Amino acid sequence: MADRSAIEWTEATWNPTTGCDRVSAGCDNCYALALSRRLKAMGSAKYQADGDPRTSGPGFDVSIHEDTLDIPRRWRDPRVVFVNSMSDLFHARVPLDYVRRVFEVMGSTPRHTYQVLTKRAARLAKVAPQLDWPPNVWMGVSIESGGEVARVEHLQQVPAAVRFISAEPLLGPLPGLDLGGIHWLIAGGESGYNHRPMDPDWVRGLRDQCAAAGTAFFFKQWGGHTPKAGGRQLDGREHSEMPVPMSDP
Repeated sequence: MADRSAIEWTEATWNPTTGCDRVSAGCDNCYALALSRRLKAMGSAKYQADGDPRTSGPGFDVSIHEDTLDIPRRWRDPRVVFVNSMSDLFHARVPLDYVRRVFEVMGSTPRHTYQVLTKRAARLAKVAPQLDWPPNVWMGVSIESGGEVARVEHLQQVPAAVRFISAEPLLGPLPGLDLGGIHWLIAGGESGYNHRPMDPDWVRGLRDQCAAAGTAFFFKQWGGHTPKAGGRQLDGREHSEMPVPMSDP
């Protein structure tokens, strides 16, 4: 958990769970896994469990942290909070009762805005009717290439006040992406030693689709060896639009 975040589209992070495993190509150079290894070496208690090296790697088992649940209640000033930057709240190994408790905390702190992002879109859609959706919760899915576009169909079933797509790391074009009922799209390239290149036309395509659909567009980064190596200008300007809730499709 960090009281403040360097991520351009949020202000703070909150990790009521940690740990994850691979579900698609976007996970191959997972920053959270790399960070968890550093935190394990530094002695962080959350990352001392031994995971399966074939899936999640040492110290990246999915774990819940009940001692973190009250942290947002202690933040007096309103902030935008990225929930589970080091995990996936809708992972199958996170019990539904615990997901409900996380949602209860978010609902009880309306001064904050919460951004929840998942790759487990099918489980999200399955359990969404069993959750209370306060208006300060934004729900998103990651779509990194054409093979994952079905995730948006699951997201469109969710009664969140804001629904968003994270196309990061963007690994291929997403022509014809259905943006009905989607309020916001974040696009960005991969960073790190093994980063994969991103074609500018893939980003332009998303920018233009967002403009046509009335979806806010946020271009986070080109990526490279470091997140900020390539800057974040697209065709001579930065795109930093934030969402405004709109009617359901």
